[in-house]
Amino acid sequence: MATLSPALQQSSSVLVDHAQGSWIYADNGREYLDFTTGIGVTSTGHCHPRVVAAAREQIGKVIHAQATTVMHRPMLEFINELGTVLPATLDSIFFSNSGSEAVESALRLARMATGRQNIVAFQGGFHGRTTGAASVTSATTTVRAGFGPLMPGVFFAPYPNAFHYKWGEQETIEFCLRELDYLFHTQTSPKDTAAFIIEPVQGDGGYIKTPEPFMRALRQIADDNGILLICDEVQAGVGKTGHFWSHQISGAVPDIMTMAKGIASGFPISGIAANQSIMSKAWPGSQGGTYCGNAVAAAAGAETIRVIKDEHLVHNAAERGEQLAALLDPLEQQYRNVGQARGVGLMRSIEFVDDNGVPAPSLARKVQLAAEEHNLLTLTCSPYNNVVRVVPALNVSAQEIDEGAARLSAAVQEVLG
Repeated sequence: MATLSPALQQSSSVLVDHAQGSWIYADNGREYLDFTTGIGVTSTGHCHPRVVAAAREQIGKVIHAQATTVMHRPMLEFINELGTVLPATLDSIFFSNSGSEAVESALRLARMATGRQNIVAFQGGFHGRTTGAASVTSATTTVRAGFGPLMPGVFFAPYPNAFHYKWGEQETIEFCLRELDYLFHTQTSPKDTAAFIIEPVQGDGGYIKTPEPFMRALRQIADDNGILLICDEVQAGVGKTGHFWSHQISGAVPDIMTMAKGIASGFPISGIAANQSIMSKAWPGSQGGTYCGNAVAAAAGAETIRVIKDEHLVHNAAERGEQLAALLDPLEQQYRNVGQARGVGLMRSIEFVDDNGVPAPSLARKVQLAAEEHNLLTLTCSPYNNVVRVVPALNVSAQEIDEGAARLSAAVQEVLG
């Protein structure tokens, strides 16, 4: 008898029967408030009626039309809709299936466009599980271990996480910029460096906003040295931060941007966007894939963008994010084992430490399980797995935010006393 791979580890015990909006209904009759959204995927909530209708209509027309064989209208419509929310300079799009594939495509494009081989990534970043994407990932050794060697030409620079260094933000930024300059003098010359890859808001690293001055400095360093800036928007993009793209917080526009997760409300599609002058340097045949730009997923993606705009969901995410922060941030003062409550927009997290300030993954897991008992679904993350994160849907209501925060606070109280 076939079984699911044991390498896939579920964070909850829930077997879903159906889902709607911010709610998951289990096959045992229990109702869960879903603050995981499939790791930031169901951006318009579960089974948004308009997205469902768009997918159903497309299924009756054509399910698969391979993009390098024949063109189909849903892909063209999706490109048009993305063009209304992307920076004007990112005017060329390639579609793939997953966030990892988008990162692989971005790395390949950067190397081809510059003729350089090296990539600088930042500690704590998560970019995927395929070989190239895992090679630039350092949010957890789970992704990197056990199948090396990984892709060569990757160098890691310190990431400005002030809480980790136990410094002020400005001191942390200055240290990280000095170390980046030192890396250029000791490991990879700027003339050999094709790209920086960074998450403007780290996802699996712990829901940490990259300081705006650091993002702007990185943009300037890239410009001064002919290095491309890749912003990985796979998790933080599509409205979660109260901006459509998380790089908009700093105003540092990337040369190449990856996108996935929330762009199609749960349908598997991803992509990269770049300026036509950069995208045209990709070698012929270097981009492609059997399912890239799938017609049903593209139809769902186009409708997702329309729903987000029509229902003003980015604005709602900003408002509900402020509401959620006001409810969760006080936990940092209430409990000594809450090292930091942080986040931006609807991406919120709580980092747990022991009495000596050391990361405490056991506390995070206990809080996650206690939240599940309160019918709230959350996730854990960070290099130490000591962070509980929540990422509600963009159309979450004020009442659902109050209810979710109350359930999570009750779970923290049960564990920390």
